[in-house]
Amino acid sequence: MAHKKRPVILGAGMTGLAAGYASGLPVFEAEEWPGGICSSYYMRRGGSERLHRLPEDQEAYRFEIGGGHWIFGGDPLVLRLISALTPVKSYERRSAVYFPDKELFVPYPIQNHLRHLGQKVAAQVLEEIVEGQRARADVVTMADWLRATFGPTLCELFFEPFHELYTAGLYREIAPQDNYKTPIELSLVVRGAFEEVPSVGYNVKFVYPERGLNILAHKIAETCDIRYGRRVVRIEATSREVYFEDGTSLGYSELISTLPLNKVVKMTGLDIGEREDPATSVLVVNVGAARGPKCPSYHWVYVPTSRAGFHRVGFYSNVDSSFLPKSAQLRGDRVGIYVERCYREEMKPDAAHRAELCRQVIRELQDWGWIGDVEVVDLTWIDVAYTWSWPRSEWRKKAIAELSQKSIYSIGRYGGWRFQGIADSLKEGLSAGASIAERNP
Repeated sequence: MAHKKRPVILGAGMTGLAAGYASGLPVFEAEEWPGGICSSYYMRRGGSERLHRLPEDQEAYRFEIGGGHWIFGGDPLVLRLISALTPVKSYERRSAVYFPDKELFVPYPIQNHLRHLGQKVAAQVLEEIVEGQRARADVVTMADWLRATFGPTLCELFFEPFHELYTAGLYREIAPQDNYKTPIELSLVVRGAFEEVPSVGYNVKFVYPERGLNILAHKIAETCDIRYGRRVVRIEATSREVYFEDGTSLGYSELISTLPLNKVVKMTGLDIGEREDPATSVLVVNVGAARGPKCPSYHWVYVPTSRAGFHRVGFYSNVDSSFLPKSAQLRGDRVGIYVERCYREEMKPDAAHRAELCRQVIRELQDWGWIGDVEVVDLTWIDVAYTWSWPRSEWRKKAIAELSQKSIYSIGRYGGWRFQGIADSLKEGLSAGASIAERNP
């Protein structure tokens, strides 16, 4: 007698975990731990093994798989759920732009702190921004939008070299998006050219679990039916069968997929009839080291130029000392760092290139005086890290619609091919899980 097919959830990142939590349905995860890229792990000084639980003596650096992921915004009820699962602490963002050649830090967002660039540059940028607000420039690409919004001086100084690194050169071709990450409010721009102004942006305040992001993932996972080590390689949408890397398969009635949208389209063999929207990959370099004499106190720093080609440096231990080994938490002489280096998707560098890049990153941070002797270093390749769209592209919309017609519902940050934070990912997963559970009592 054939078993009745049931709905299935793919991916135990934050969205998939929330869907499993709300529905009780099985969740299939490629890795051996929950949380996806939003999960912490631990490494001892001088060690090379990733530990997914804090060792008893607490003498380990805490890193995150995908670099720093902080919980910002979000529905109050979702934040209440997070706090009920694990205690959280609240923080106010400290971030800046760093110009290595001048050893100059400018608070973020740079357009609201022009006085740090000097009177002459501030006056020129201010004039260009005001003129841009009056003019109606044709905007097709992100490069167009940056020039029209911030003017040539600030673009040449920061936005263009930064986006060259951040998008792996795609900013000249892709459509403008995520404009809220670089807010432009003329009154604050003008005031900021002369005096201090309040922080703005979507992540001015954020929370983080006291014991690490992995604790939140594990707490949710404890309530779910998760099948680890089950990497999906093919989906037969007609017969409704999922095939796994280990050679097994499973029939389903409906799929909630949190896997990257482009990967699911390929695995189903669907022809969307549109050029696939691009993504960029990220190599995350996690470093535990002695704190250098010029190490900044910021939570993260945007870098428009670097010899090693990285665009952002984040400081776990500046957010909270609990990221450090227990014996170093009060001394303030150690630092936990993540560094992001972007690549075009499917252009993963080989092992030799990755090792050399790691050496370059460490040398550069040491030359800047941010770190001293390194105690531990670890790399993670994020295949689909940032998602983008071509101008006037309908690919995302059509792909999601065609998959849904075949009872495959693509959700989450990567399934939905859009930027969203942990809180919104949890909310979307809870909603999807509750909906599918209601249809399948």
